Amino acid sequence: MIANSIDCSEYEIQRSNFEFLDEFIDKSKLFGDTMETELMRIGVSLPDNLLGKFDEIIEKRGYSSRSEGIRDAIRSYISYYEWMGDIKGNRVGTVAVIYDHTKRGISNTITDIQHHYSHLIKSSVHIHLDHDNCFEIIVLDGDGEEIKELAEAIMALKGVKFSKFTTVTSNEKI
Repeated sequence: MIANSIDCSEYEIQRSNFEFLDEFIDKSKLFGDTMETELMRIGVSLPDNLLGKFDEIIEKRGYSSRSEGIRDAIRSYISYYEWMGDIKGNRVGTVAVIYDHTKRGISNTITDIQHHYSHLIKSSVHIHLDHDNCFEIIVLDGDGEEIKELAEAIMALKGVKFSKFTTVTSNEKI
């Protein structure tokens, strides 16, 4: 993949996987009024196709710059991370994942993770999307912290292109 470096006008740190968040994000600054006065610059390297899709989205959503879109994405990521930290008690849920099965070892690793947490898995569906990509949906029921561990283990694998984790308390009235 061709990497494309973007220079976001408000950031200046070169790090991957949001490692910089732990160093400079304080919730009061992130969601409060002071964030706009304490901006930092970073550089981010992205594949061309990912940057192109991101640019299309920020244009459609009416962002004034890439930086606005990146700030919004980081806020969403933090909110999701905090939500995942609060998953406790008996839960039901799903993990949906699209991955490149040609990445060395990913299929076996996903299978090993599922076997390790087999007591949580009620069902799974595996679909071959094309020559390289597979779509898997795993239905879970059990301890929320264990369900979260399973989801995080799969979501963090190299070769995973998309993942979505959804869960609710199993006794929630719908």
